[in-house]
Amino acid sequence: MNENTKKDMNVRTDLATEAREMVNQSRTAEKEIEGVSYSEKKEESFTVSKVIVDEIGAEKIGKKPGTYRTIYSDAIKKQDTKLQQQTARVLAKELSQIMNECGIDSNASGLIVGLGNRNVTPDALGPIVMDKILVTNHLFVHEPSYVKDGYRRVSTIVPGVMGVTGIETSELIHGIIKEIKPDFVIAIDALASRSIERVNATIQLSDTGIHPGSGVGNTRKEISQETLGIPVIAIGVPTVVDAVTIASDAMDYVLKHIGRELEEIDRPSKALAPGGMVFGKKVLTKKDMPTKDRQETILGMFGTLKETEKRALMQEVLTPLGHNLMVTPKEIDGYIKDMAHLIAEATNASLHENVTLDNFGSYTR
Repeated sequence: MNENTKKDMNVRTDLATEAREMVNQSRTAEKEIEGVSYSEKKEESFTVSKVIVDEIGAEKIGKKPGTYRTIYSDAIKKQDTKLQQQTARVLAKELSQIMNECGIDSNASGLIVGLGNRNVTPDALGPIVMDKILVTNHLFVHEPSYVKDGYRRVSTIVPGVMGVTGIETSELIHGIIKEIKPDFVIAIDALASRSIERVNATIQLSDTGIHPGSGVGNTRKEISQETLGIPVIAIGVPTVVDAVTIASDAMDYVLKHIGRELEEIDRPSKALAPGGMVFGKKVLTKKDMPTKDRQETILGMFGTLKETEKRALMQEVLTPLGHNLMVTPKEIDGYIKDMAHLIAEATNASLHENVTLDNFGSYTR
């Protein structure tokens, strides 16, 4: 890995698909990274990507060996209830598949862990999801005759954060596992992304466990099959992005906007709008980026930098000033509430055969 790639890997991201993209941006070869397999499929109206990382690939992209599934959905941002229901269906299907791949059968008992700090909204996803998980372990223990077929033993825990409890989260979970002896763990946490577009619009599932606090540079002991002795499935949603990413993406959007206008001006058949500026469709794509020569004309030397170099420079400038902040959207309260509901819906439907997305409301408050 060259020096530029190493610097860029410091940009905070918990998403395997982004880690893969970061390495690809620094390479000239078109073939896939050694040790990394990537594929995409369509589920309903959403794209689901799958990244499989082996030991060799783990060294190259900085992600633990395993399988990472990523669902791309802007249902939460659009506040579209129908799209949210569709996203929940896709998530339930993907979660069921990853549970099957981990060898978890329908009778296996589970511990669902809500990671994060309930008092910090962008970090409260896990605890809020726990409020809507259907808990049944106590019924199996104390009232087994009342439990019908189609349900499994499920417990939940919100362990808090070490800054509040003074105890490593993994140690708390390990102690609970020794007592109640679940067959698997599902850990739900808020993540960090390096893309503004993916914040609150991406759900990642993996069989590799999770490192609490890693997205904000506060790495704690991992929660995984290696540390707990049972399968650990992680569900995460990026809720924050750092200032380096915001600055870099903002420059790209400016370049794309100018690139689109220059393209319109170059077309002799197109009449200019008043003031000589042409405003087309609002969605800016990679095709709108101007050529390297034009980027240099617009931004000077800065316009000639590669993506990795640009981010490394911004990080170099912002970090010593204390300005490389972790930022979240102003609508985060509503986003977290809706995303928590969506994840709880999908998780309950995957855990219990008798619970569906249609009757989910009957089991939650």
